[in-house]
Amino acid sequence: MLPDFSSQREKQKYFHTLAEDRKIDVLNEMIEEAEHIVFLGGAGVSTESGIPDFRSKDGLYHKKDSRFRGYKPEYLLSYDCLDKKPAVFFDYFRKNLDCRSILPNDAHKKLAEMEQKGKLDGIVTQNIDGLHQKAGSKKVWEIHGSALRSYCVSCHKEYGPDFIFENKDDVPRCPACGKMIRPDVVLYGEFLPQRAYEEAIAAIRYADLLIIGGTSLEVGSAAQLAHLYHGKYLVIINKGKTKMEGSADLVFHNSIGKVMSQMEV
Repeated sequence: MLPDFSSQREKQKYFHTLAEDRKIDVLNEMIEEAEHIVFLGGAGVSTESGIPDFRSKDGLYHKKDSRFRGYKPEYLLSYDCLDKKPAVFFDYFRKNLDCRSILPNDAHKKLAEMEQKGKLDGIVTQNIDGLHQKAGSKKVWEIHGSALRSYCVSCHKEYGPDFIFENKDDVPRCPACGKMIRPDVVLYGEFLPQRAYEEAIAAIRYADLLIIGGTSLEVGSAAQLAHLYHGKYLVIINKGKTKMEGSADLVFHNSIGKVMSQMEV
């Protein structure tokens, strides 16, 4: 049973002086006590499944490929590139963002288990790989969309995960109207999906335990959501340093799969 704290200062002193071997036990006590848990995750959740993140030294943005020399990585995943150089966009997208064969890891599976047992309200993810759903999670707010969905820019007919990646044309076209098919992902220069983002905000504001995992909170959308949280407990799990660590009750600089596999639900 976690103690009642008379002040935020007393609370932080208690959590920030915990021995490392005690932190998992305290996390499990938080989970047992909490009634509304939300998970906010980024690329680090999927790196243990073999999907590279974007900005680390081994990330997607540091890959060398002569076909894309002269283009900044952010441009290759921008609306401007899709609009003005669609063949280049789809070449890059097919080569680097095909996640259809990737399998969920321990973190994805634990979150799905938490939801199934009624201990997780939902997942807010920046990832576009669909691994949370593949693991069995039902309530997932994809604030950057999904690479496993696509749609026609004109008639808005929707297509499944194979359409873009199996299409042999430089620019995939809609069989119904002949216009371009694009992935249902948020590109640089585009707005976030309003409904998913608003529902994510509502869930985070209602939560009494927010677990942030696999993100440095460098991307504005995730940082903004994290700052909207004012619930009882805040936990951060990330191998590297993360913004907001000073505000967190527990911080784990470790493998997210290793930490989450020790969570009891």
